Amino acid sequence: MSADAQLGYLNYGAPTRNPFNYAKTEQISRDIATSWLTLDEITQQINLFDDESQDSYLESLELAVRMAIEDYLGMSIFPTSYRVWYNASSLYGTPLTLDLPAVSQNFNPAQPGVVVNAVKYWDDNNPPVLNVVPANQYYYDPSGNKVVIANLPTNLNGSMTSPVYCEYTTAANPLAQYPVIKQAGLLWLTHLYNNRSETTGPIQHRIPLGVDVLLRPYKPLVM
Repeated sequence: MSADAQLGYLNYGAPTRNPFNYAKTEQISRDIATSWLTLDEITQQINLFDDESQDSYLESLELAVRMAIEDYLGMSIFPTSYRVWYNASSLYGTPLTLDLPAVSQNFNPAQPGVVVNAVKYWDDNNPPVLNVVPANQYYYDPSGNKVVIANLPTNLNGSMTSPVYCEYTTAANPLAQYPVIKQAGLLWLTHLYNNRSETTGPIQHRIPLGVDVLLRPYKPLVM
């Protein structure tokens, strides 16, 4: 098959993921209570034995480290839910596709790493009405990290910037149990435990892996 024929084949039907067709993404649900690293693993790491006076502090550090690693790797250690918005102008092709920015694997390889909770759109009524796309009209394509939809109605709202959105949940990623990733978590926790300020030394040098790394994933992108 020629290169031209291959390109023609790729662009026929569901569009490819270059570029991604979502406009923005929101994190709408996240586990901020369950421990990933155990207190036993933590106290062994920092050589803190038979002292339970800092347990609540260590648990808060563990949660911060776990969330930072999820953000750094783009990987859900525990299930996380998202809402992703799409411009009407980016939805083309038959069938239509909705690219998902964050995905996961599953402990059971026979099951997908993503559960699509809903696909919704605002119609052209005044005021607009939010409609739900029936679940039998779409499916998740794990090979392309996207939702494939048979079609959307022609009455999408033309005044709204992004009249279509998809809500989905990523599964807990099995990679989170790999020793190399858990050891990285313990190293990061030790770093934060030993450095309780953003700066260190008489010249006040900023420590690496500090506030910037923890907060950067949440800073809005200004275009």
